[in-house]
Amino acid sequence: MLIAQITDLHIRMPGQKAYRVVETDRYLPPAIEALNRLDPAPDLVIISGDLTDFGRQQEYAHLKNMLDALHAPYFLMPGNHDAREALLAAFPTHTYLQGANGFVQYAVEDYPLRLLMLDTVVPMQSHGTLCSQRLDWLRERLAEQPGRPTAIAMHHPPFITGIAHMDAIGLLAGAPELEQIVAAHPNVERILCGHLHRTIFQRFGGTIASTCPSPAHQVALDLRPDGPSAFVMEPPGFHLHEWRNGALVTHHAYIGDYPGPYPFHEEGGVLIDE
Repeated sequence: MLIAQITDLHIRMPGQKAYRVVETDRYLPPAIEALNRLDPAPDLVIISGDLTDFGRQQEYAHLKNMLDALHAPYFLMPGNHDAREALLAAFPTHTYLQGANGFVQYAVEDYPLRLLMLDTVVPMQSHGTLCSQRLDWLRERLAEQPGRPTAIAMHHPPFITGIAHMDAIGLLAGAPELEQIVAAHPNVERILCGHLHRTIFQRFGGTIASTCPSPAHQVALDLRPDGPSAFVMEPPGFHLHEWRNGALVTHHAYIGDYPGPYPFHEEGGVLIDE
């Protein structure tokens, strides 16, 4: 099973620049092309939040028009830049978005690795939370199939990254409770997150929690406690999570055209250089 993860698209309307710099909608088509060229093809694509920049209906319509070109089935999740009602209205055939108790969280059951999608959104706020209702839902889903390999996906990561301005708008409630739940279920193979616009890993509740880069702009790597809120135009990317032989392996993939691939050996197996 091959899972592609893209995140933090921040789609605006054509010609509009996020932060007066990034025409975010120009970066998604190359990402879709890169996903469509993959061999083997991904079985599904997780889009882990911040689908649009302002949660506006026209932004979701623009997003949907672009995602129509994606070959693999895709599953949407909200982030702090999204609006649940507008998201549901724009993707009426994605009935899983109806979720539970007003939250966009759901289970994907049709693959070898089970996926549980958690909604961390606090409307009109940048930080995330996991309230008792959302955590109870997760407990119930995990109790249904305690031995089945499972990954959890959510927008805000449940750990401190060291990037101060992002940690200030991270998962500000529910992380300790989530860690207790995950620790009690060793079948949880990974927690897949967005929000950080970077690749970051931490051990969490006996498993690994990770964040994914954006196909557009990246959060600046600045670990100073007083580091400013800033982004950089580092190469766009995505993650590939391969479930094989009972283990999940993650690859960081770049989007764009780069020289290569070049062989390490000349024809006949002669070593070129060490």
